[in-house]
Amino acid sequence: MTLAFTKHTPEFATLPQIGIDDLATIAAAGFKTVINNRPDGEGGASQPTSTQLAEAAQAQGLAYVHLPVTSGNITEDNRADFSRLIAEMPKPIVAFCRSGTRSTHLFMMTRSMSTSQTTASTPAASERVTGSIVDVLIVGGGAAGIGVAASLKKRDSSLSITIIEPSDKHYYQPAWTLVGGGAFDPERTVRPTADCIPPGVNWIRASAVAFEPERNQVILDNGERREYRFLIVCPGIKLNWAGIEGLQETLGKNGVTSNYRFDLAPYTWSLVKNLKKGKALFTQPPMPIKCAGAPQKAMYLSCHHWQKEGVLDQINVEFDNAGAVLFGVATFVPPLMEYIKRYNVQLAFNSNLKAIDGPARKAWFDVKDADGNVKRVEKSFDMIHVVPPQTAPDFVRESTLANADGWVEVDQHTLRHPRYSNIFGLGDACSAPNAKTAAAARKQVVVVAENLLAARSGQTMPTRYDGYGSCPLTVEKGKIVLAEFGYGGKLLPTFPLDPIVPRRLAWALKAKVLPWVYWECMLKGREWYARPSKDA
Repeated sequence: MTLAFTKHTPEFATLPQIGIDDLATIAAAGFKTVINNRPDGEGGASQPTSTQLAEAAQAQGLAYVHLPVTSGNITEDNRADFSRLIAEMPKPIVAFCRSGTRSTHLFMMTRSMSTSQTTASTPAASERVTGSIVDVLIVGGGAAGIGVAASLKKRDSSLSITIIEPSDKHYYQPAWTLVGGGAFDPERTVRPTADCIPPGVNWIRASAVAFEPERNQVILDNGERREYRFLIVCPGIKLNWAGIEGLQETLGKNGVTSNYRFDLAPYTWSLVKNLKKGKALFTQPPMPIKCAGAPQKAMYLSCHHWQKEGVLDQINVEFDNAGAVLFGVATFVPPLMEYIKRYNVQLAFNSNLKAIDGPARKAWFDVKDADGNVKRVEKSFDMIHVVPPQTAPDFVRESTLANADGWVEVDQHTLRHPRYSNIFGLGDACSAPNAKTAAAARKQVVVVAENLLAARSGQTMPTRYDGYGSCPLTVEKGKIVLAEFGYGGKLLPTFPLDPIVPRRLAWALKAKVLPWVYWECMLKGREWYARPSKDA
C-alpha cells in the first residue's frame, strides 16, 4: 500500500503509524532517518514494538530513534529532544506516530522556535506569539465557526474575533444529497470563504495543528502561535477515505461515487441517470457520521428516479449498513420501511465496507452474524455510493481537549469544556451525543454565543442545548419525512404536523427555504427559529 507521506520541507516529512514492511518503502523514497514518536503498546498488539522497528530500519540502512510522546502531553523535554534530532540526524527525516499529528506538532514547534531564535536569543522569544491576544479564537470556519462568529458579533460588536480556517471555499453541504439526485445546482452550494466571514472578524487561512490550553494558545501549521482569552473549537469531522482499502484510487470513476464530496455528487447523478439494469450498492459506515440519514437518502432518490423511468425492477438495490437498525430514532423507522418495501431494497445490517476494487466492480464487506462472528463477503456492483468512516480530526484526537473517544469534550447542555472553563466546542467535532447536522450546529451557535458571553462576564451560563438535530429524509423526489429530534430520541418538531408523514412542504423547505436560511441567516447572525427549546 502507498504510504501517505506529508512533506513539510524537502528534508522532513511525517507519517501515520508504520509497519515493519513499510521501512523498505521509506528507504526507497530516499529518507535517511526514522523518528518514532509513539510509545510502545499504545496501539495494542497491532503496533510493532520499537525494538522490532529498530532492527528492520537497520536492515534497510536507516537511522532510527525512538522519542515516545504521550498523546496530548508534549513536554518541554520532548520539544528540546526533537529539535536536537532534527538538527543532528541524517536527512531527509520522516517522523511518525499513530496519526502523524504528534510528529507534526513537534515539528511546527521546532520550526517556530528556530524562526524566532533568529531574531532573539531569550527563552521567551523561542515561543513568541504571533499577533495580539484576541477575545475569541475560533478553530474552524465551516457552518459552526462562521455561524458562532456572526452570532457573537451581533451580540457584542466590540469583540475581537479571529477564525482559523484553511479552505478558501465554503460549502453548503446539506444540498449535496439533492445534487446527487439531480434536484439542485452544485454551484449554488459553494461560495468563497472570504465572502462568508462576518464583517469585523479576522480570518487566518491556516490549519490548527495543536492546542496548548494551559497557555491559552493554538499552534498553526505555519509554526505560528495564536493566543486567546476564549477558544471555540469547531473544525468539523474527518472523512477517512483512506479507511476503505482501494477507495481513494477509484472515487469518481468505475461506478464509485459519494455525495459526501462536492466534486462527486454530480457523478452520483450521472451514474443514476445512466444505470438501466444491474446491481446498485449503498453503504453506511459505523456511527457517528455527519448527517446519519444521508446514506439512505441517496438511495431513496436514486430508486425514485429508476421507478419513474420504469427500470427499477431491472436494478438490484442493496443497503449495506454497518449498524443494526435502519435509523437511530425508532419513530421514523416505520415510514422509512414503507419506502424500503416500495423500492424493493435489500437490507444488509451489520455489513461494513472494508475494501473496493473499482475496475473489477467488486467490494468487500465485514459482515457480523448474530453471535458476533465476522466474515469477509465479496459483492459485485454496477454502481456503489460510498460513505466513508468518520472521526474527529487527528489534531483534536491527539489533544488534551479530547474525551476518550477523541471528540472535543463538552458538557452536553452548556457546550463548555469540563476542564478548561474558557473553551467551548460545537459542530461535528464536539462530544455532545446529538446528530451531527448543520441544523444541530445552528442551534448550538446560540448556546455557545450566549454562554461564552455570560462566562466572560462571570455570570451563570443561561442557555442549554437540548440535543436538537434535523434530518430531512428525502424518501422521493418531491417528498420528505422531516425528522427533528433531540437527546434520547425526543421528538422536537418545529411545525405542528405529524412528523412521520412524507410531505411536499418539507421538500420545499429543504430545497428552497433552508439554503437561503443558511447563507442569509445562519452565517449572518440572524437567528430565526434557532433557539433551543425552553425546557432543555
